[in-house]
Amino acid sequence: MQTGQDIPQQVRDIIGRFALYGDLVECKGFGNGHINTTLVSTFNQAGVRIRYTHQRINKGIFLHPDQVMENISLVTNHIRRKLEECHVPLASNRVLTVVPAKDGLPYALDSEGEYWRTYLFVDHVYTYEKLDDPSVALHLGRAIGRFQTQLSDLDGSLLHETISRFHDMRWRYDQLRDAVSRDLAGRKASCSDELSFLFANEERGVVISDLYRQGKLRNGITHNDTKLNNVLFDETTREGTCVIDLDTVMPGTILFDTGDMIRTATITGEEDERDLSRISCDVTLFRSLMEGYLAEASSFLTELERSLLAESGRTTALIMAIRFLTDYLNGDIYYKVSRPEHNLDRMRTQRKLIESMDNQWDVLEAAIR
Repeated sequence: MQTGQDIPQQVRDIIGRFALYGDLVECKGFGNGHINTTLVSTFNQAGVRIRYTHQRINKGIFLHPDQVMENISLVTNHIRRKLEECHVPLASNRVLTVVPAKDGLPYALDSEGEYWRTYLFVDHVYTYEKLDDPSVALHLGRAIGRFQTQLSDLDGSLLHETISRFHDMRWRYDQLRDAVSRDLAGRKASCSDELSFLFANEERGVVISDLYRQGKLRNGITHNDTKLNNVLFDETTREGTCVIDLDTVMPGTILFDTGDMIRTATITGEEDERDLSRISCDVTLFRSLMEGYLAEASSFLTELERSLLAESGRTTALIMAIRFLTDYLNGDIYYKVSRPEHNLDRMRTQRKLIESMDNQWDVLEAAIR
């Protein structure tokens, strides 16, 4: 932590590019994210201490940071208007507040051409890293359902597609076939059973992305990373109040997000667990998750979307299985690995999750009904 005059001039320069007022009293690094550099500053504003979050956007991951921030600004402003219309108190704790640069843009460039953004720091909240409590699953479902409801009347075509073809299942299968044919790492023979499973599930796996491409599913807003630790929970009420990490917000069907929510919230083990006996779909967590989600989202869901909720979880697990195995065949060039078969292990956990869902399919569908 740097305080007062100890704060480097470079840090002062970038913070000084934003429309912040008062005296900068301290600044420190924050979090353990692997993508964006994050700092938290404290300002003294007429005797009141206000904290802000500053992030340098990784241009290696996000090729168009300006478009990322345009998307975030559009989404957060829309949600804030909804909260204000309903006279919701402490709106700043329920949606990220983008602090503009002094030129009015939602980002600023430093002397090296790097993009930075600033948010009002969200206080009196906490996050979870693991889900094993049905009551937390309930609140997670409500938070994601509320987020989608707030954005349900915002036209997805207004946003930039910051990651092209991210959920295009046919394209993911084409990538897998290319990896199989090239076999760059000489690993094809070691995963023949896994490949057979993926290709046997292709016809079912492309259903949601095909329906979306054909215009039969609404073009809404999708977060694309609706995992547990991207929801902030209120210290007092324990409810999930604010959805964060909006870098990947872009056009899509809401089923992309229900799928990722189900996949990450109901699996009983770690994503790279080698003991597959520990991997299953926890029906109790699924019921609570769907109860919370539908309590918030039923007002805007179409019959087709509702009929595909469970399928979205299965489909998202399948697309991750394809991505993990594709990377394994290509020699682990995308996902960070700590052992030779790390990506293969990840693929196998997704397969086991899918098989567990299939074995309990009637129960999952009944929970939604």
